[in-house]
Amino acid sequence: MRIGFYAPLKPPDHPVPSGDRQIAQLFLAALRLVKHEPILVSRFRSFEGCGDAPRQARLAVLGERIADRLLRHYQAFPEFTPELWFSYHVYHKAPDWLGPTIAGRLGIPYVIAEASVTPTQRCGAWAVGHRAAESAIRKADAVIGLNSKDRECILPLLREPWRWAALKPFVDAASYGQIWKPAGGPPRLITVAMMRQGDKLASYRLLGDSLSHLLDLPWSLEVVGDGPARRDAENALAPLNERVTWMGSLDHAAIAERLAVADLFVWPACNEAYGMALLEAQASGLPVVAGAVGGVGEIVVPEVTGLLVAPGDALAFAAAVRSVILNRGRRSVFAKAARRRVLVEHDLPAAARRLAAVIDAVCRPCAA
Repeated sequence: MRIGFYAPLKPPDHPVPSGDRQIAQLFLAALRLVKHEPILVSRFRSFEGCGDAPRQARLAVLGERIADRLLRHYQAFPEFTPELWFSYHVYHKAPDWLGPTIAGRLGIPYVIAEASVTPTQRCGAWAVGHRAAESAIRKADAVIGLNSKDRECILPLLREPWRWAALKPFVDAASYGQIWKPAGGPPRLITVAMMRQGDKLASYRLLGDSLSHLLDLPWSLEVVGDGPARRDAENALAPLNERVTWMGSLDHAAIAERLAVADLFVWPACNEAYGMALLEAQASGLPVVAGAVGGVGEIVVPEVTGLLVAPGDALAFAAAVRSVILNRGRRSVFAKAARRRVLVEHDLPAAARRLAAVIDAVCRPCAA
C-alpha cells in the first residue's frame, strides 16, 4: 500500500539528530518491513515552541496552502496519490495541518502515531495548536500510542475506543549488541542525550549532582551528545573533572559502538516521555539507572533490567548507581535481562507486525 508519511515536528531526514527523528525513521522502516510503500509527502514543520499565537496562525495558513498544492499534485499525477495517510507525533506545539484535510478530500484512512493533548493548553499560549491537534485526533481512524500516559486524554476524542492502538516503543535490535567489552578496569558509565535548555539540561544537572557523591569509587563517564546548551552541560558535570570524556555528537553506528563497550547507562530522564536512549542502551545489553518518570517504567523494568528512582532525587539516584557499580554480578544479570527483553518486546519486527494489524483494521471498513 502506498502510504503518505508526514512528521509535523521534524521530518525523518532532518539534519539535526534527535529521538523524534529516530522514531520517525523507525516507523518508516517498520512500514517497509511489512511491504508497504511509505512516501515522505512534505517536510513542512508546523512546530512553534514559543507560544506565539500569530505565528501559529501563519503556520496554519501555510499548512492549508501546502495541503491544497498536494491535492492538486495528486489530481494531476494519480499514480502518486497515497492510499493511507500516516502522521507521526501530533501535539499542540506541532499540529497536523495537512493530514486531516488531504485524507478527508481523498477519502483515505488517516492514522496518527504518537498523539498527545494537554488540557491546560486549551486556553493557553498554544490554544491554536491545541485546537488543531484535538481536531486531527477526532478525525483519525486510528491513533497509535507509544506512551500509555497519553491514552486517558486521547480516548475521549476518538469515535470508538478500539481506535486507540497501543504499540511499545521499539528499536532495530540488530543494530546493537555487546560486540566487544574489555575486561577489568573501573566500570564505564555512559549517557547519550542532546544538550538543550529545559528538561535535558535539568537531567544533566541532576546527573552531575548525583555522581559527585560517588567520587570515592573508581568509575568513568562517557557523554555522547551535543547542542546549544553544551557549555551548561559541561558546567553541570564540572565537579566530576577528569572522570568525564566528552564524545560529542555521533552517528548511529558510532553510538552503538560506544554502548557496546560500556557497563552502565545513567540518565535521570527529567520529564522524558519514555526515552529512546534508554531502550537503545538495553538493546546493547546495558543495565540502566534512570528516573521513574513518564513512560520510562514501561521500558526499564525495576530490579529486572535496571533501577528506577524517584524523579529529581539526586541522593537516591547516587545510591542506585553506587549499588550497581559495587555489584558486578547484579550488573551482569540486569544486562542479560535487558537485551533479552528488548528482543522479545521492543524489536522492529514485532512493531512492524503490530503496525500492519492496525493498518489492516482501519482499511477494512474503507474496502467494504
